[in-house]
Amino acid sequence: MTSPIRPALVLFGALTALCGVLYPLAVTGVAGAAFPAQAAGSIVEVNGKAVGSSLIGQSFSSPKYFWGRPSATGPMPNNAANSGGSNLGPLNPAQNDAVKGRIDALRAAEPQGRPNPLAIPVDLVTASASGVDPELSVAGARYQVARVAAVRKLDPARVQALVDAQRRPQVLGFFGEPRVNVLALNLALDAESAHTR
Repeated sequence: MTSPIRPALVLFGALTALCGVLYPLAVTGVAGAAFPAQAAGSIVEVNGKAVGSSLIGQSFSSPKYFWGRPSATGPMPNNAANSGGSNLGPLNPAQNDAVKGRIDALRAAEPQGRPNPLAIPVDLVTASASGVDPELSVAGARYQVARVAAVRKLDPARVQALVDAQRRPQVLGFFGEPRVNVLALNLALDAESAHTR
């Protein structure tokens, strides 16, 4: 009777080499050749310094910046290592309290005596499924134009023009909705502020 140990070890070694070494190297090589920026993390640099990734949201809390979608990751917001939604349903009291708190924060950030007449878009008060969404709906960005313009002492029409310039169309022309990358928008806003000084 032949021992089953030797064929099992050979199969284990072959599958380890195939699935643990060759396949990852092949996928990494193809990704690096076909999508070099994405494979490298889609790092955004300003003056040679990395300031973020276009694929991972960041927490902007200053009123002079556009805010992205809330993050449900823990222990810190926009933690890519802990990507995921909160799994709280619309009737969950914790979800309702979180949304109310976010609405209060948006209203409190408005300049004194200038309440925002626009309806608050849902993506400004609810977290995405990934918890690290780098994009915001055009309506979410438009809602914040008056606040950002007032704090930075810029013409609201110019700030709206920056939003329009950063607008990305629907994927393949029909998936999802038009959106704005929050990091790219805030970098364009900083450049505009520096230019108008």
